[in-house]
Amino acid sequence: MSNLPTENVQNYPRPPALEQVSHRLLVRLGGQVAADTNQGYRVLETHHAPTYYFPPIDVLARLEPASGRSLCEWKGLAGYFDVICGTANARRAAWVFEEPSTAFQAIAGYVAFYAGPMEACFVGDEQVIPQPGDFYGGWVTSNLRGVPKGARGTEHW
Repeated sequence: MSNLPTENVQNYPRPPALEQVSHRLLVRLGGQVAADTNQGYRVLETHHAPTYYFPPIDVLARLEPASGRSLCEWKGLAGYFDVICGTANARRAAWVFEEPSTAFQAIAGYVAFYAGPMEACFVGDEQVIPQPGDFYGGWVTSNLRGVPKGARGTEHW
């Protein structure tokens, strides 16, 4: 059970909100720590599980540029990375907004990870599960209520 406050993803704002995280954020890959911070941010958007961002100084994995970019109407242009820890390689498993919109300047250069390709991701002591689907990168924790989009039939809510 989560020690995080109960939140409903349908009540998150649109346009999204950016807030600092008071809990430790941890990502593991290949038996190693890929990222570990107490200085993270999260983005909260209607129908999405929160997306967590790590300051680059707290990313221990090697990040190799990957193909493709995507455009978020709120944050701007994202670039993707392969995440490498030792011999483990999670392809296109992280992204960065190098030059985000004004409202998201605090996360310029910060790294977000898809939970699915990682060995484990944590908010505080709780291991997360990936937001449904293969596009959105939210982290689902047990305190969340409502239905995060991403599963078949919810992509365009």
